[in-house]
Order: sequence, then structure tokens, then C-alpha cells
Amino acid sequence: MNFDFSDAQKALKQQTRDFLRAACDTTVPRRVLEDTDEPFARDLWQQICANESPGIAIPEEVGGIGFGYLELCVVAEEMGRAIAPVPFSSSVYLAAEAILQGGSEEQKERLLPRLASGESIGTFALSEGPGQATVANLQATLRDGRLSGTKMPVPDGDVADLCVVVAKDGEGASLAVVDLAAEGVSREPVDTLDPSRSHARITFDGAEAELLGEAGQGWATKDAVFNRAAVLFAMEQLGGADACLQMAIGYAKGRYAFGRPIGSFQAIKHKLADMYIKNELARANCYYGAWALSTDAPELPVAAAAARVAATQAFHFASKENIQTHGGIGFTWESDCHLYYRRSKLLALSIGSERVWKDRLISGLERQEAA
Repeated sequence: MNFDFSDAQKALKQQTRDFLRAACDTTVPRRVLEDTDEPFARDLWQQICANESPGIAIPEEVGGIGFGYLELCVVAEEMGRAIAPVPFSSSVYLAAEAILQGGSEEQKERLLPRLASGESIGTFALSEGPGQATVANLQATLRDGRLSGTKMPVPDGDVADLCVVVAKDGEGASLAVVDLAAEGVSREPVDTLDPSRSHARITFDGAEAELLGEAGQGWATKDAVFNRAAVLFAMEQLGGADACLQMAIGYAKGRYAFGRPIGSFQAIKHKLADMYIKNELARANCYYGAWALSTDAPELPVAAAAARVAATQAFHFASKENIQTHGGIGFTWESDCHLYYRRSKLLALSIGSERVWKDRLISGLERQEAA
């Protein structure tokens, strides 16, 4: 079985890389990181939307361009390589996917065209603070079309226009869509390790909410959305890990010590080789996850968890070893190394930590073995 991308998909990947190389060098995430009044790069987001990237996997009949998930995967990898400071993942991987998975035809036709064009920014709210969210410990409640409770941290919650919220509904959990500009909604930014991707605390005080999917079935839909998003986040992490490796190789070739490039020393060679091995392991798992996502295969839960774990480990390791390869300069603010390290730590916690996805991987393998 050939898990590689097609020539057309590789061309899309190269076009996206060329575009982001020109429009989003490291000065862009650095600018957002250092400017507290700019939560994301609006100019870059407008260009991305002009390229119709948010609508890549959204069907044409609901406002997208309907390319498919493999095309979205290659774009996600390049977004990760560029550490793009835009609300792409929140709006595309999470909000749009939740509407696709759980929404009615009327909701899809009404909400998805705005997300596909970038006219609206979406996000997804599950966490309510430290600890793993479960149906039993959810505090946000949905009653009679009104939502109350606090969600934190919500990715891009300070800039999003609509939010898909997981809330307690009777004995179970439901998904609800909330207009974040509506009455009864307040939000404030939350500091994170990577301010180039903003987060917020959102408080709902009897806010009007629209049920998404069947009442009480929200947790199952959330799991399906997270399985799909895990592959896309893993592709972002893979792109970031590969950027760290290339950055380390470039520095090792150009930095001289004792009259020779530091890349000729065994200690540096071993660092680069270890980074390469972890990246290629992550790539294999990500490609398997991309196949499972694009075909909606029964193996998707296991493939997504494997991709997520491998890519989380690869990006963290590569970002850390990139700093070490750069030596003393790698620890400075002026060096770009910390931009990748920050993003690696942030993505490692998006939609659940590495430990959560390891548990999901083990559970999925056990179910496969029992079947």
C-alpha cells in the first residue's frame, strides 16, 4: 500500500510552502508574540482566506472547495512548518469539523460557508481548567437553549466569532453553537507559553445556544471530532519538527569551531540523527493517520492516536535539540529557536495531552485485539 501523497497533493504542498515562506517568515510569529495588541496575524489570515485554504475539506455544496482531507493534511503540515500565528486549526480542524460531524443540513448550509471563506472564525470549547474533562466533571450546563458556565483555555477564543461548546445536558453532554458576540458572553485573554496563538477564558451567563446534533450525544461527537483533528494537529507538529531539523542542520553546517563545522563533531551528528529518526517515525504514523482520515477507516481512532503521540514526541524533541545544537545563542530571545519550542509545548496540550492520547491508543488497540 502506498501511503505517499499524489503528485497533485505534493504540488499543493509546495505551493503552500512557497506562499508561507514569502508571507510568514519567523518575523511574523515574532511580531505577534511581542505585540500584545495583535492576537493573531490578520494580514496573513486574510491572504490564507483569499487562497481558500479554510474551505479545503469542506464540501462544495456547503461553501467549501471540496478537495478532501489529504489536501488539508499537506496544508496543515506547512502551517506547522511556518508556525503560522493564525486561528486556522481552531476554525478548520475543530469548529468546522464539529459542524460537519454533528450539525443538521440547515446548520451546515448556514454556518459552514462563513467558516470556509474565513468571514467567521470558529473555535471549540471543552476544558474548564486544570485536569481532564469528563462528562461527570463538566460544570457548564445547557438548559432550555441557554448556556451557563466557564470554559478555559479556549484556543483563539478571544478572536473567534462562534464557538462549539461541550456542556452538561441532563445525564449526558451535548454540543451547542454560541455566537460569541451575543448577550451573556464575556471573555478575557489567558496567558500561555506561546502568545502567538491566543487563548481565552469565556464565561457564559445564560447565553443563547443552539443545539448541535442530538441532545445527550455530544461526547461521542466530540470524540469523533478529536480523532479527526488529532491527525491534522499531528501534521502541524510534523511540519514544525521538520523545520527544527532543517534549522539545526543549517546552523551545524555554517557554525565553525576549532576550524571545522560543528556538524562534523560526533555529538552534533548524533543529535541530528536522533531528530531525523523521530521525525521519520512520526511521518509514518502521520501518513497512516492521513489515510485513515481521508477514507474514514475503522482504524482511525488508533491511527489518530498513534500519529498524535509520535508527532508530539518528535516536535518536542526536535525543538529542544535544535536549541542545544545552536548552543549558547539558542537560548537567547534573538534566536528563533524558542518560537518552535513554544509552539511544540502548546500543540502538545491541544485537544488533550500526550498521556491522554497514549491512553486512547492503548484502549483502541485493546478493542481491536478483542474484536
